[in-house]
Amino acid sequence: MEENAHDVSSEHTVSMTVPHAGPGIMLLTASMRLLYKDQRAGELCQQIIRCQDGKTANGVLPQAVASLVDQIRKTLTVRTDPKDWEQIQLRRYVNTLHSSVLLCGTALLDQTNANAEARILIVISEVGIGAWQDHVVVRAKEMFHLTARETTVVHHLLKGWTNKEIANEMRLAEQTIKEHFKHISEKTSTTTRTGIVMTIIHSGLRHALAAPAPHVIVPTMSGMPSELVASA
Repeated sequence: MEENAHDVSSEHTVSMTVPHAGPGIMLLTASMRLLYKDQRAGELCQQIIRCQDGKTANGVLPQAVASLVDQIRKTLTVRTDPKDWEQIQLRRYVNTLHSSVLLCGTALLDQTNANAEARILIVISEVGIGAWQDHVVVRAKEMFHLTARETTVVHHLLKGWTNKEIANEMRLAEQTIKEHFKHISEKTSTTTRTGIVMTIIHSGLRHALAAPAPHVIVPTMSGMPSELVASA
């Protein structure tokens, strides 16, 4: 039987957060040949691929990873000193359904053999919902005409909190939180907590994924990092 959003007990939890199991590591050649990928990197790559409608580059890599590797390759044409790459790190954020994935890449140059092909190290990690969650909540407030308190309830719901946890954080009675859920479910035309979450997420998903914000960190000549916006 389907569970009504406003009848959920304080002990019931619908967890929409993703456990942070640490970063994954990938090692590739400059020609984009995969040399090594650990299990965690494989899991996060599959998470990105599912979010990008199954699209891959070279039949293996998520397009976001391939794009980052290509950006590193281009930077290698102008930054050839191995010492430069001790400071340069290129980064790209990818929004997935429940969290953001951070890709950090750098080049590993052989200082003893100038003719050796560069290796590209990619560290891939989950960074939580973060700023994307804020975007989704703001979008939901506008679309469904949520009150300030209802918006706060949604914000905590996206973190997987129970009614009791939300009530304690907001210093309200648990019954008041249930009433807020009742109003939110009416405004979003849903009947369960999971339905609310998915409706809220989908309301902002198109906007969040349509405008990815990859960026590159490259040191200036003085050695201080400056942020450059990378082309998609």
